[in-house]
Amino acid sequence: MSKTKKKQIPKLIGKQVRFLRGLGHHLKPLVLVGREEITDKLISSVEAVLNTRELIKVKVQNNCAMDRKEVAEALSSACGAAVAQVLGRTILLYRENPDLDNDKRIKLPS
Repeated sequence: MSKTKKKQIPKLIGKQVRFLRGLGHHLKPLVLVGREEITDKLISSVEAVLNTRELIKVKVQNNCAMDRKEVAEALSSACGAAVAQVLGRTILLYRENPDLDNDKRIKLPS
């Protein structure tokens, strides 16, 4: 894994996590973590997708040697995204993007 600078991870309350899990249920995984595990290229891919969508699914493939929770923690700290869920080999990441149009932004419950 690369030595990238850790970013501030947003804190989510239970109501917000449940809301995000509901939104993420029908999403398809956009990023796959495989044999190479966490690399700079993978982190930049996650960053790019988080910039266009605030909520994404990441799939940890069978050939990845890292534990799924380790992958979630590493991606979360590298990208500054909150882990909304780790279910099976799928990780749900959320990061607010104030640059998106208001109709594309996720409005979290308070």
